[in-house]
Amino acid sequence: MWKGALVLPSMRVPVKLYAALQDRTVRFRLLHAEDEQPVVQHMVEPESNEVVPNEAVQRGFETEDGSFVIVRPDELATIEPEPSRDIEVLRFVPRGSVDLPWYDRPYWLGPDGDDAEYAALVRALEETRREGICRWVMRKKSYVGSVFVRDGALALVTLHAASEVISAGALPRPSGREPSSKELKLAKQLVDALEDTFEPEAYEDEYRTRVLDLIEKKARGESVEIQRAPRKEAEEASLAEMLEASLGGKSRKGKRVA
Repeated sequence: MWKGALVLPSMRVPVKLYAALQDRTVRFRLLHAEDEQPVVQHMVEPESNEVVPNEAVQRGFETEDGSFVIVRPDELATIEPEPSRDIEVLRFVPRGSVDLPWYDRPYWLGPDGDDAEYAALVRALEETRREGICRWVMRKKSYVGSVFVRDGALALVTLHAASEVISAGALPRPSGREPSSKELKLAKQLVDALEDTFEPEAYEDEYRTRVLDLIEKKARGESVEIQRAPRKEAEEASLAEMLEASLGGKSRKGKRVA
């Protein structure tokens, strides 16, 4: 995706940036119902319902009083960050210091011509159990991220801005009664009963699979019967009763959950 270099004091490691995620979203085109030709979207002036050409569209930021501040593309260009290929490591922190809500999008960093320095950095981060907080500019946008070792390679994850992350302390705390000793014991038994190893390949996007299966059947001219799952009525039960029911079902099905 991109080439750059991890920059540390007295060390510069050329790297290549690779995507760590693959977009597998099933996308549909909008078609005209009469002739099934793709339709296009236009900007429309709401009062006259007339199409507004692209050259007549400008960007505006709506303020609290409902007015707009117009911002031109050339004005935005003047405040773009300076282009650079450096991923500057600002500091190293103990691995795990960055809490999960801060993480945004993951990437892989591979070596770009100097495997020895890349391998040395991987080894150093593994042995010290550190991750590096870094910043860089890519495609006219500045980023802050964390670089660490994962499966013997360097991973780079962009971090959210501080203003975007909501602390758990800001959430309302449960105000109900404390669980009884029986409920707590049953809950621990349920956790123990579901103990297993994480196998990511066992958790596929089942909805995407069903959508593609539907598309394939219709493409072959097969008729598709629409069946909706019956809605279950919620039943009131105590926490202890629900936990006991869960444990009963678990004992019948066995330990493994897939």
